[in-house]
Formats: sequence, C-alpha cells, structure tokens
Amino acid sequence: MTEEKTEYRTEGYANAGENRKEASIIGFYRTMGISEEVCDLGSRVLSALEDRFRKIDETAEYNQMKVLKAMQDNRVSEACLLGTTGYGYNDLGRDTLEAVYASVFHTEDALVRPQITCGTHALALALMSNLRPGDELLSPVGKPYDTLEEVIGIRDSAGSLKEYGISYRQVDLLSDGSFDYEGIRSALNEKTKLVTIQRSKGYQTRPTLSVSAIGRLISFIKGIRPDVICMVDNCYGEFVERIEPTDVGADMCVGSLIKNPGGGLAPIGGYIAGRKDCVENAARRLTSPGLGKEVGASLGILPQFYQGFFLAPTVTAGALKGAIFAANLFERLGLPVVPNGTESRHDIIQAVTFNDPKGLIAFCEGIQAAAPVDSFVVPEPWDMPGYDSQVIMAAGAFVSGSSIELSADGPLKPPYAVYFQGGLTWPHAKFGILKALQRCVDAKTVKLP
Repeated sequence: MTEEKTEYRTEGYANAGENRKEASIIGFYRTMGISEEVCDLGSRVLSALEDRFRKIDETAEYNQMKVLKAMQDNRVSEACLLGTTGYGYNDLGRDTLEAVYASVFHTEDALVRPQITCGTHALALALMSNLRPGDELLSPVGKPYDTLEEVIGIRDSAGSLKEYGISYRQVDLLSDGSFDYEGIRSALNEKTKLVTIQRSKGYQTRPTLSVSAIGRLISFIKGIRPDVICMVDNCYGEFVERIEPTDVGADMCVGSLIKNPGGGLAPIGGYIAGRKDCVENAARRLTSPGLGKEVGASLGILPQFYQGFFLAPTVTAGALKGAIFAANLFERLGLPVVPNGTESRHDIIQAVTFNDPKGLIAFCEGIQAAAPVDSFVVPEPWDMPGYDSQVIMAAGAFVSGSSIELSADGPLKPPYAVYFQGGLTWPHAKFGILKALQRCVDAKTVKLP
C-alpha cells in the first residue's frame, strides 16, 4: 500500500533531487493543464519581481498593525461577535465594528452594514443622502463606473438623481491622465454640492489615482469651494497603500465588503467612512429619518466582518502581487496593459487589452477554469443589469460576485479589454493567471515568445 501511494504522489513529477520542490509544483501545474512553455515564461517573469513583492509585504505588515491597533483600541471582545435580530437596538458588535472602521480610516464616523448590498448601493446611498434637489454633482475625473450612470441619470432610470432634480457635470482627464485643473475650476459653481472621485479605473484604460494625487485634487477643490463635500469611490483601493483618501482630505470614503476590506470572508455589505454629518445622512437614508444608525440587526454576520477586515491587508497583498504578475506577463507578450509592468500600484485591478473579443473571452474562460467553485462552467457574455453592453464575467467564488476572489470581467465592446483582480491567496492568483494565459495560447489569441 505504501509503495503504491508513493508512486501515485510522484507520478508525472520529473527532475526530482535538488529541485524536487520546484519540480513537484511544475508537475502539478502540468496535471492542471499548464504547459511547460507557459510555466517557464511565468518563472522568468517572476524572477524579476522579488523586490516589488517584498515591498508589498512590508505595506501589508504596516496595514495589518493598523487594523490590529484599531481593534485593540476599540476593545473588540468576544461579545462583539454575537449578532442581533429584529430592530438591532444596542448592537455592541455592529457599533464597535463601525468604530474600528472609523479608526482605520481616521474619520469621525463610519457606517458598515450588511443591509448595504454592494458597492454601487453604497455609492448611491452616499450620494442620495447628501444631495438635495437643485444641487449639482461634479466628477472631475471623467465618466464614472458604468453602474453609476443610471444612479446619476446619465442613462435615464427611474429613481435617479436626475429625476430628483439633481444635475450632473463632469470634467474629463487630460490625454496624459492628469487632472484638468482649469476645467475643474470652471465647472465648480454655486450649485456644486458634492464632488465624486473614482479612485479605480472602472471599465476604462485610464490610470488609477494614487492617494497622494487624490489629496492634491481635493486640496485644489477645497481651495476654491471649502464647503463642497469630496467623496471618494475607494473600491479596489483599500490597503494597497499605507494611507487612505480620508487621510488626505476626503469627507467620505465608500466601498464594498466583497472587495478588499471584506478579506474574502464578508458575504455581503458595504461601508461609508467620513464626516459624522455625512455618515449620519447616509444612515437615515438607509433606514429612516429619526432612526439612522440606531437600527439594523447584524444577523450573526459579524464574525465574518471582523475576521475579514483583519485578514484584508494580507489578502489584498496577494491580489496585488497577482495584478503585477499579470501585467508583466502579458506585457512581455506585446499586449497593452494598464498599469504597465513597472508603474506604481494604487488598486488591485489589472487591465489587459486584446482588441479582439476572442482574447477577452479566452482570458475569462481561463480564470473560470482556475476557480475552486464552478471550475467546470464556461462563462458567456450576457446583458448584465446596469451596463450598456454585454459583459462577460468569470468568478468561481465562495461569495457570489466577490471580486476580491480570483475574477475577471470586461464589456464586449472595443477595445475588448479584460479587467483582472483578486485572489484570496497569491498562489491561487498566480495559477489563475497562468491558466488564463494557457487558454489564450490554446485559442491562438496570443503567441508565446
């Protein structure tokens, strides 16, 4: 029995000896459908990334201590992990978790709730609760993410800000990706109440904004209109850097718990961290005037929220390594990537442009095939709610739609760019990228050098 078991474990693992460990990994990859040529290319790319990965680990360590200190300072206890039902009055765990978020983001208050269904909902909540009829919303960084177009009323939709008499104006970025300061100065007027700044690129190939760049933009806006509320869509950016937008002047920071801050454990939820009045406005809109933050049962979900937030810095670090690996790998094959292989990183998203729908689809098929859940499913483009074109999404996730887990998606329209993100562990992110490349090679949408 022992001999048969040993033979099974080593079957297909060539070149044992001094390189036994590496040979075993390569052999395992071979059994998982990755060719030797793709493995070799991946190894060559990785050998040049050791210094960058070490710096990512240092940032993760810093952010881990930041979260730990916030939990200790706010006296997180075993009682905080117990849930409530019904109205949720005096929910110690919910209130303490919101204090932890406020500590990490260095804000006056925070709203962290399972009743916030997704990132778009969190953003809509922050906007609708802090804008009134006759106000104007300004985006100084160009077009917002697709799902916000109906929230704002760029695309007509029942219940939009436009329907409530709230106007919208945007100033596009300059051709080099920098802010059009003169355009922003001209756009700011007596009606401007709130400025929304999208940190990540969305379905665009523009640069992601660094926290320092966001700080400069906010400083410029506040220099002209100190009373304007500056809100940052922080999705995909949490814990990538050592500071957050609220450290550089943002009045509100908004995000989703099934992205970075949920650490892969939160099954739903969103957060708004910021000025007390802005957060309280959002709470009244989420629940009811007169109730605000006082109600909202946590329903036994708090252990995942706490533990996910605790793990978030290291989970984000693994996803960031995956994004950098993907950028360098596909850049070597001659494909346009944003950010490129050497740029500084400010979110976990990696865009790869194929200029061909076959390449986009093949990449997503590879990511799906690398998933721990539904790996046997083949993703197909579909008419997804909130988008103006068909979208293909690959996400074999433990939490449905979780994009801190290994995932990729993109709209089926030129330039046919795929947006890759996530990976609860670096080894899984690495394998997913290799699998995506293998599927592209097999579909003849890329050629190995």
